[in-house]
Amino acid sequence: MLVEVIVFLITTLVAYYLYVYKKIHYFYDARGVKYQPGIPVLGNILKSSLGTGHFWEDIDKIYKAFPGERYIGYIEGTTPILMIKDPEIIKNITVRDFDHFVNHKEFFPVEIDALFGGSLFMMKDDKWRDMRTTLSPAFTGSKMRLMLPFMIDISKNIVEYLKGHQLEDVDVDDLMRRYTNDVIASAGFGLQVNSLVDKDNEFYECGQAMFSTSWPQRFKMILAAQFPTLAKKIGIKVFPQKVTRFFREIVTSTMDYRLKNNVERPDMIQLLMDAYKGTLKNESNESDEKNVGFAMTEEMLKPKGNVRKWTQDELTAQVFIFFLAGFESSANGLTLCIHELALNPEAQEKLYEAIIKFKEEKGPLTYDNIGELKYLDCVLNETSRKWSAAIIVDRVCSKPYELPPPREGGKPYKLQPGDIVYNSVNSIQMDPEHHPDPEKFDPDRFLDENKHKIKPFTFLPFGAGPRNCIGSRFALLELKVLIYYIVLNFKIIKTEKTLSPIKLQPGEFNIKVLGGTWTQFEARE
Repeated sequence: MLVEVIVFLITTLVAYYLYVYKKIHYFYDARGVKYQPGIPVLGNILKSSLGTGHFWEDIDKIYKAFPGERYIGYIEGTTPILMIKDPEIIKNITVRDFDHFVNHKEFFPVEIDALFGGSLFMMKDDKWRDMRTTLSPAFTGSKMRLMLPFMIDISKNIVEYLKGHQLEDVDVDDLMRRYTNDVIASAGFGLQVNSLVDKDNEFYECGQAMFSTSWPQRFKMILAAQFPTLAKKIGIKVFPQKVTRFFREIVTSTMDYRLKNNVERPDMIQLLMDAYKGTLKNESNESDEKNVGFAMTEEMLKPKGNVRKWTQDELTAQVFIFFLAGFESSANGLTLCIHELALNPEAQEKLYEAIIKFKEEKGPLTYDNIGELKYLDCVLNETSRKWSAAIIVDRVCSKPYELPPPREGGKPYKLQPGDIVYNSVNSIQMDPEHHPDPEKFDPDRFLDENKHKIKPFTFLPFGAGPRNCIGSRFALLELKVLIYYIVLNFKIIKTEKTLSPIKLQPGEFNIKVLGGTWTQFEARE
């Protein structure tokens, strides 16, 4: 009897997913949208789900399968998604018709992960608008000016470490994570941490635990994203409880201590305390709002008359996402930049000459002059073009919306509330139609005399529109400061362990090099 029940359940489950599988195909066929069938349950994400390929490689395969289409079907598990390839449509979705596409898709419900689910990234509609308006003053030029000295001090720690490890194979991934960890600990939480000395500090250990790509962790993420109802019933938690507990405790204890002792410090905790009290204001002036890089995004939401007061738990969620983005994404960007400079010594020497000239003419690095490091900006832009952390910019349709036909002679596509679109980022940035010879690392693409060749909405490392990355200015400063000090002081040398050409680590959602990035550093005379 038990065997019969099990066979019946398995047969029913298989039949159900075959039905869903065919239903998705019919969904696209009826709308005249091209797609690749994929396989039942996993759709087009087979390799990344099984850990045999990278998430972007699954997406890029579909992107490249249908040249000339303005948008195509992409099957993520059992969810039909529209992948947008046309820059003009991306512009309409993210900017012009933003009111139809305000929200991100729900990766993990707040019931599964309260901190990630309660973050600015996952908030919806008016609550998102209110939180964005509340937090925007925390990322203005005047606030970044105060945080720059922390970045400089921690960059000098990295320089001292490398002086003691010259011409040794250095694990760049690990080193960059220790840098971003210490920057966030200082600029975000007011904590003095040197992860090069205290290698097992709790801050760093939490970051490592958050981005574990072990099979159990990957299984939890897939289950929570694809089957949220089931995940809620069985109590799945995406991030380890010790990590979320750590952030709750550190935010609460730090805020309580500062309130009781009347302590103020120019960091993220202080800005959130001001938000908690409803006193956070935009105090920037024109000299503060310098453009620190071509990729920097501008705040597009206009402040409302009343800024709501937030609970401590809601603000803790913003600290959590600040750490989540700043720890991993920035570290990966730095790692790929160093890897590319090791593989491209001509670009590295051109950058060194530009830095030396800057130092001779401008003196010490400051917030007022960092924007004048034009070639450094080109190098970071080219790294972001090839290896953007974004991969896609997702949006959920909230009002009926009509797209133009996917091709000449096709029919318009009518999006309905709840439909998900993926605006391509990495695939567009590596499309030879938009960026000639895309595999070549060529920072000169972003020189002032060449920028006009870059079509709008074909370079989106920080997203676009009102829901762009709120921390782009912070991220660019964090990257620029460290690359400046490393190239000023060292030659980055390719070794036998430096992978060439770069390939991505299978089974990852973040941009990481297969086997890690290893280089040597030789002090310049």
